[in-house]
Amino acid sequence: MTDTTDRKLPSLGLALLPVVLTLGLLGLQLFYFGDFTPHIPLVIGLAITGLLGVLRGQKWTDIREGVFHVIHVSLPSLSVLIVVGMIIGVWIASGTVPTLIYYGLTLLNPSIFLAAAMILCAVVSLSLGTSWGTVGTIGVALMGIGAGFGIPMYWTAGAIVSGAFFGDKISPLSDTTNLAPAVTGVNIFDHIQNMLPTTVPAMLIALGVYIVAGYGLIEPADTSLEAITQITARLEQDFALGLIPLTPALLVIGLALFRQPPLPSLFAGVLLGGIIAMFQQGVGLHDVFTYAQSGYSIETGIADIDALLNKGGIQSMMWTISLMLIALGFGGALERTGCLEAIILAIVNRVKSFAAVQSSAIVTSFATNVVAGDPYISIALPGRMYAPLYRGMGYSTLNLSRATEEGGTLMSPLIPWNAGGAFVITALGLGIMDGNMENLLYIPLAFACWTAPVIGIFYAVTGLFSPKASDKDRANWARDNEDVMDLSGHDHLGDPGPAKEAMPV
Repeated sequence: MTDTTDRKLPSLGLALLPVVLTLGLLGLQLFYFGDFTPHIPLVIGLAITGLLGVLRGQKWTDIREGVFHVIHVSLPSLSVLIVVGMIIGVWIASGTVPTLIYYGLTLLNPSIFLAAAMILCAVVSLSLGTSWGTVGTIGVALMGIGAGFGIPMYWTAGAIVSGAFFGDKISPLSDTTNLAPAVTGVNIFDHIQNMLPTTVPAMLIALGVYIVAGYGLIEPADTSLEAITQITARLEQDFALGLIPLTPALLVIGLALFRQPPLPSLFAGVLLGGIIAMFQQGVGLHDVFTYAQSGYSIETGIADIDALLNKGGIQSMMWTISLMLIALGFGGALERTGCLEAIILAIVNRVKSFAAVQSSAIVTSFATNVVAGDPYISIALPGRMYAPLYRGMGYSTLNLSRATEEGGTLMSPLIPWNAGGAFVITALGLGIMDGNMENLLYIPLAFACWTAPVIGIFYAVTGLFSPKASDKDRANWARDNEDVMDLSGHDHLGDPGPAKEAMPV
């Protein structure tokens, strides 16, 4: 977070002005014009924020530095996007994705598919420590299986997102799981343990909904048997299936289990996939380069199969990368001009009880996600601003680290112009940017993501699973020379220490 102690923050009205104007432009673009390209409204929002800063006496070079700083912090995530685009194209060519689709269609029961998809994504994400890597690999294959079963794309996407982002939330390898406790000054494993009271019920609720939906929504298997048979037969005809094509996926998971960094692990999957594509599937080296760059391409004459397999490549991620760069720049401008801090301070100065503080922390992390478009800011900024309140009230900041994960990590994929939402839409081929707004239904159907914050607010009101500060906590606060606030005075916030930048690679 930028140090604002040497400058005057804008008033609440001024701080809200660029936010309200930008959200208004987004609403105009999305809902009035029906055009899902939020890039230009966000560019205008960045310009408005920069102009506000300049009019208040800040130098443009300082604002620009804030913009580039946030983009720099998030470059590892952009790198993952590029590698995931390569993986999708190359793994289709290597037969990895077709093999997963083939065995999924032949072995899975359509009625339990949604529940199985959520569980599988949760396990893989827990192992990899990256929700994006899970969505861009296993998630792509699951979308193909769901399409073969005739399940609407938004239902499948909802189950994938629920599992992938929950596995990411409690994985010790995850960047956000490390960032939240680092910002709030708690132990990572204590942080993970304290998230279980909201994580487990939310997963069980989602699992129950997907089971009920599977048995009540999906047509009997024999009505889609002909389509499934057609797809599997064509996959057998066009690809050499079996164990060997699965080795790239097994390699990536194996490297993750040995706690290797996600980015090199994913790229190793690209290299092995390219080798198998050449020696097992018979494609040329130049073809592998093309699939990694522009995506896989095939014309089978069967629309369902072509839709499943014609995707991937670095270029398929450029829409998302450009959106992320702009959204991150907007968030950086809001942070450097003090607008985000002024808004959060206005909230902090008005909360008087633990229930209000905890609920406000969750909502603030979510709102920062909406405005700034970046899950890291939505964790780091509220985590720093709210920490003294918890300490002054005698509550452990484990409550705060959980709140920022629920409002930050879990809600990120449910905001289409956020980094997480833009990636999900692109990687899973939801077609939102082509005007297929129906697939936005994946947002309410990602039950595990939005039920956890609701459960967290319930705990805040009832006091359940809301740990008080321990003697060890108090000793650590005293050692760090942190200011312990009195509940009656919120005018001095102190500083919980410098936030560590998330490095997901």
